Amino acid sequence: MLFLQLVLLVVLLPGGDSEDAFQEPVSFRILLTTSFYNSSWTQNQGSAWLDELQTHGWDNKTGAFIYLQPWSKGNFSNKELLEVEELFYTYSISDPSIYHNHVSEWQLEYPFQVQLVLGCDSHFGEASVGFLRIAYQGSDLMSFQNTSWWPSPKGGSRAQQVCTVFNQYIFSEIVQKLLSDYCPRFLLGLLDAGKAYLQRQMRPEAWLSSGPSPGPGRLLLVCHVSGFYPKPVWVMWMRGEQEQQGTQRGDLLPQADGTWYLQTSLDVKASEAGGLSCRVRHSSLGGQDMVLYWGQPHSVGLVFLAVTVSLVLLAGLALWLWKRWKTHWRPQCTGFPVQ
Repeated sequence: MLFLQLVLLVVLLPGGDSEDAFQEPVSFRILLTTSFYNSSWTQNQGSAWLDELQTHGWDNKTGAFIYLQPWSKGNFSNKELLEVEELFYTYSISDPSIYHNHVSEWQLEYPFQVQLVLGCDSHFGEASVGFLRIAYQGSDLMSFQNTSWWPSPKGGSRAQQVCTVFNQYIFSEIVQKLLSDYCPRFLLGLLDAGKAYLQRQMRPEAWLSSGPSPGPGRLLLVCHVSGFYPKPVWVMWMRGEQEQQGTQRGDLLPQADGTWYLQTSLDVKASEAGGLSCRVRHSSLGGQDMVLYWGQPHSVGLVFLAVTVSLVLLAGLALWLWKRWKTHWRPQCTGFPVQ
């Protein structure tokens, strides 16, 4: 069955104890999507995530796990990794047959997808009992609780029929141990292995710009904050110490280097833009807010940087001209014999 793939993946994962508790809640998720195109063609896509960070992928053609972080393997041995890969791949090929065999009974219509999510959470360094849910076409179908599969209230008669079949198998004890023991221990071990990366502090960079004009006599002020980690950040347009309630916060967007980007905007009358500022609070700033004032001249640091770059360019140009002059300027031959 589909959930066996995840059982095999996580049961063999060694656990670990995280020495330093993560203060923010952290979630570990294993996702598996099986696409049933027709009675003879299915395709699996698997991945594992630590919050928004993908830690594992899966090549369904070779059966190999893809470890996306240096610490994603934990303390696996190569032998253990190969064993899990082989088992995972074997079951991923054979398990879809149970759905094919019940297409008519469960009123499944090709093409369709079955989504599975398995995971557990960590709060203040303590991992909770895990969970396992299955969805059909994106709608909840059933979940595993205690020692049995239970239909989703929204799943109707199909969910009840699927649960009846799933509960006929003898894997309940394995799944229960997986959710109550293996998944929590693996999560804590993963947090410990990736501690240096996950607990790093990256200071944000911030700058101001104007967006498209909202209308005559109005300005759209935009505050950009980029390159910060961890994710939690507070950004607000201010007038003095007063928060501007019209501040519009965009979505937090992930960047390729694992940091985050956010922009906030404020629609104001052009005559009232003076005195406004964008204030940024982030754990990497050591308790000191970053404040950028609208309409303020470039900071001394930026001016110094511009002057420095200009001087370096001028020095390089002077050196190039001197070498060129030295190369082309040679004393003329007098024609006198050498004594």
